[in-house]
Amino acid sequence: MRVKFLLFLAATILTGATSFSQTLFTYGKYAVGKDEFLRAYNKNNVPVANKEKSLRDYLDLYVNFKLKVQAAEDMKLDTLTQLKADLQNFRTQVQDNYLNDEKGLAMLMNEAFNRSRLDMHVLHFSVSIPAGSTPADTLRAFRAINALEASLSKGGSDYEKQAGENQAKYADLGFVTVFTLPYSYENIVYSLKPGQVSLPVRSKTAWHIFKLVEERNSIGKWKIAQILFTYPPHAGDSVKQAIMKRADSVYKRIKNGADFGKLAEQYSEDRFSYNAGGELPEFGTGKYEPSFEEEVLKLKADGDISEPFTSRFGVHIIKRLGHSNLPDKRDDPALQFEHKQKVLQDSRVSEAKEKFTRDAMHATGFKLTHKVKDADLFRFADSVLRDPTVNNSAKYPISKKILISFAAGKKNGEDWLNFVRDYKGNPTLYQQESDKGLWEKFQRVSVLEYYKSHLSQYSEDFAYQMKEFRDGNLLFEAMERNVWDKAATDTNGLKKYYNEHKEKYKWPESADVILVTASDEKTAKHCVSQLDQGKPWKQVLEEGNALVQIDSGRYELNQLVDSTIREKPTPGSYSKFTTNQDGSVSFTRFIKLYPARQQRSFEEARGLVINDYQAVLEQQWIARLKKQYPVTINENVFKQLLK
Repeated sequence: MRVKFLLFLAATILTGATSFSQTLFTYGKYAVGKDEFLRAYNKNNVPVANKEKSLRDYLDLYVNFKLKVQAAEDMKLDTLTQLKADLQNFRTQVQDNYLNDEKGLAMLMNEAFNRSRLDMHVLHFSVSIPAGSTPADTLRAFRAINALEASLSKGGSDYEKQAGENQAKYADLGFVTVFTLPYSYENIVYSLKPGQVSLPVRSKTAWHIFKLVEERNSIGKWKIAQILFTYPPHAGDSVKQAIMKRADSVYKRIKNGADFGKLAEQYSEDRFSYNAGGELPEFGTGKYEPSFEEEVLKLKADGDISEPFTSRFGVHIIKRLGHSNLPDKRDDPALQFEHKQKVLQDSRVSEAKEKFTRDAMHATGFKLTHKVKDADLFRFADSVLRDPTVNNSAKYPISKKILISFAAGKKNGEDWLNFVRDYKGNPTLYQQESDKGLWEKFQRVSVLEYYKSHLSQYSEDFAYQMKEFRDGNLLFEAMERNVWDKAATDTNGLKKYYNEHKEKYKWPESADVILVTASDEKTAKHCVSQLDQGKPWKQVLEEGNALVQIDSGRYELNQLVDSTIREKPTPGSYSKFTTNQDGSVSFTRFIKLYPARQQRSFEEARGLVINDYQAVLEQQWIARLKKQYPVTINENVFKQLLK
């Protein structure tokens, strides 16, 4: 019940921290500003014809909300262990959402959208720098890549020859698009114009050059199915010819009307797709090698099937299932979700993270004290690691010395040594960083830990969200104690209210019914047959062997799905079968029909009475709260809301 109520609360009356603005209303010694009220109102309302009425109605709700939360605070409910744990758990769930550079992430997503509009035909050249190369070898590679860049810039199209003359490797990458290449290479490619050659760029193992041959508008995404006949390792020409002959025979069967999917299940050696009739996940430019993509592009209509063709994997027969263009609008929800997931999983997000860390350093007042030399930091870190199972970080000379200071916090040598022991002792985290790299990582981790622990100071949205959840939890607890529990347990009060308002609790048209859900239509028909033979429904249930669920009771006719009733029900009649999402089948059997306006007994009406009695208790409670915290509306400020 708590979860449902909080979800309801989030969609109706959510409040935020009091801002320094004109006071809209006071309750007792407490005040609520215009900005706070507007933030809540605008978050939970849609445009209306009568703005003043909408604002008045919401103001009444908001005043009552503030009164109830204040009552909860006065009852010290915010000190309850469970509520404090709930708040901490909620903080843990949402705080990472605020540890991102949202502007930087938005820029990366915008960049991804723009680049996704174009497919780039790219050539790649590389000169390797083997591990352990001498300075002379490195210089030789540098000269070779520069000579190749000069040759390519002069023109010519014999790329194999130009690469060979400069001890380089050459590859035609075909068309690529955003997220196809590593981000650093993608940036180079999308900075080129058709025909242009990049300057050499070095990686750890090679020098690289890219040439942009041509660009085209995005061709969108494809759905295909394939039948793959794989080549065994080191297959010779005779083996490959035999495989092609086998593919040709399957292709002829397809052309003669055989089902592609069934043949894929029978013959395809692609273990990831044969069970799905050969269907591959939807893909776009750059997913597969250029020759494969060219064959896909030859299929002009859904249902078209290629002749057998070869790739380095074997022989393929492909069938076009569908094609879709990329959305034109950058705010398309599906496209935004796809781009965001790819950005967050790509190396490019590290740039946004680095910027966020730099901004956090500035916001938190991060400073290095330089009270300990780097040599000592690293020397004592090595000492700690001689026996990482022993927590002895406090015994070293640097342990109490402050290494990093923040606006209201610090990190000392003991924190540094504990970090090194825990980080290096975890093989899933440790990435063989140098001592300097570890020190830089400790600084970043320390900044983010401090920023996270003081997040409400740096993020207004986070502070609002935390207060919303806290106030919602307090409201729930206060309502449970002052309204819901009282209404549910006050039997005398409920009966008194029922007797004073009996007219409210009349049955509309109703019926005694049996509600049946069976595992499938065959089982449902068997249940009907058994019921028609006069078997009691409880016996039908027992004999159903968990394939049948049956319940009975008196229900309002409008509670039953009208579309399932063949005609006006009569005793012994059945509704139509309804197939549910899980494949089960439901139906209703009508036992006895009742006209409208029959009186409900107290037990039959108890749920309705509790709801009404809760409303009475709530209004009585609010009346008491308004006496305890007199409410005053500032009409001049309210009128400003209407402008």
